[in-house]
Amino acid sequence: MSLTISLGLLGLILVFLSSMIFKRYSAMQTLGFMHEKPEFPFGNLRGIGIKHHMIHILARTYNKFSKISSVHGLYAFLNTTFVVTDLDLVKDILVNNFDVFQNRGLFNSKEHDPLSAHLAALEDQEWRKMRQILTPTYTSGKMKMMFNTVLSVSNQMIEKLKANDNLGAVEVREVIASFMTDVIGNIAFGLEMHAIEDPNSEFRKMGRKVFGSDNFLGKILLFSNFRSLARKLRFQLFPPDVSNFFRQLVKDTVEYRRENNIERDDMLNLLMKIGTEGRKGEEKLTMDEITAQCFLFFVGGFETSSSTSTFTLFNLSENLDVQDKLRDEIKLVLARHDNEITYEAMREMKYLDMVINETLRIYPPGAIAIREASRDYKVPNTKLIIPKSSMVFIPIYSIQRDPEFYPDPEKFDPQRFAEENIAKRHPMSHIPFCYGPRNCIGYRYGLMQIKIALIQLLINFRFTKTSQTPEKIIYNLKNPVLSPATDIILKLQKISSNNE
Repeated sequence: MSLTISLGLLGLILVFLSSMIFKRYSAMQTLGFMHEKPEFPFGNLRGIGIKHHMIHILARTYNKFSKISSVHGLYAFLNTTFVVTDLDLVKDILVNNFDVFQNRGLFNSKEHDPLSAHLAALEDQEWRKMRQILTPTYTSGKMKMMFNTVLSVSNQMIEKLKANDNLGAVEVREVIASFMTDVIGNIAFGLEMHAIEDPNSEFRKMGRKVFGSDNFLGKILLFSNFRSLARKLRFQLFPPDVSNFFRQLVKDTVEYRRENNIERDDMLNLLMKIGTEGRKGEEKLTMDEITAQCFLFFVGGFETSSSTSTFTLFNLSENLDVQDKLRDEIKLVLARHDNEITYEAMREMKYLDMVINETLRIYPPGAIAIREASRDYKVPNTKLIIPKSSMVFIPIYSIQRDPEFYPDPEKFDPQRFAEENIAKRHPMSHIPFCYGPRNCIGYRYGLMQIKIALIQLLINFRFTKTSQTPEKIIYNLKNPVLSPATDIILKLQKISSNNE
């Protein structure tokens, strides 16, 4: 082929690609949505996971458009995405029009990345089936049964800390993460993980690796925006050694329990029963399906709970009056329960709820809710249409820091969550675990382990800042769950049983 013909073909290809890109990046204007000018190939996501977290990009567009439009456009690479900022519309999408926005549009591949096919990413009937299977695991009765397991592990955490002679500089995130690892390993897998005793245990290392992989946030966004291509190319969201570890772990545990007729009241046991017996009119679960749900319990409960607990301790070290008030409440309630930490005592601690809710407002672990339109959707009271298969983002982080709903939003003030103040606000102004039929299924369990950790830590230690404590939280830009990028080092002062 002559050079002239080759250059001509190359020119035609470039013209075609330019035309396609121009058409893609003209879609928002055609549809009538306000938006920022996109740049190829990232659209409006330039610097994602490197210079910016997704929350920063959405905060920028939220501040620009939220007061003049209920929804605005955003280009995620080449795809049109829509950011919903009006709270009534948020409720429509999450609840009233749930039939249109049932799916999250997240990447999953049963064949080539089995761990990705978990409840959070499943769609349509597969999601409904799995949600029904897992719901009994999170009833109040199950919470009470799990309580003693969590409490027992928390005692180990306290004993380990008390044996530490160097409490002047403790990296609290690692302490909490090891605690959460042992708790979830016990409840989800029925296994002792010993992360508190050995921070470098295999299970703890795998936990770090899940969220520590190269630009995990960027991979999720890229794979989810190009799902069909990612599946064809057999892309994997999770490193192969992580996948192999959890698959082998579950396989070995299931086989051991079956061979020895062992039953435990945990998630794995519930899934094993479905895997063996099936449900009426439904197929049995495969080993990979069982593994994926246990894995979700681990990653969902571990990272969100450990980050929230860490953020709370950081806030309390900056606001010692709040810390003292909370400790006083804990001691007062426990005194009514013979100084025993019980499920009922925990539920009586209203100021503890307020403190955690304020932390979740400032640092929501799931900072963005994502939904996918199953058909064209007309935005109420407008002529705007969100096209079928489009992704919709709800910027929870930005909403919960909006001064219209929370004056002086950067201030840590648990009184915002006194009952009379909650009643004054729109219910969608605080949705750290999302809302509606597809909210976080395990949020009550997550709150329980956070509360037990905080109760134990606060009755045993006073937390204050050190010269090594960061002045401001810097976020891990590569993690989809809002988490610190740096160590959170605090001073721990032991509290005697009789006085402070």
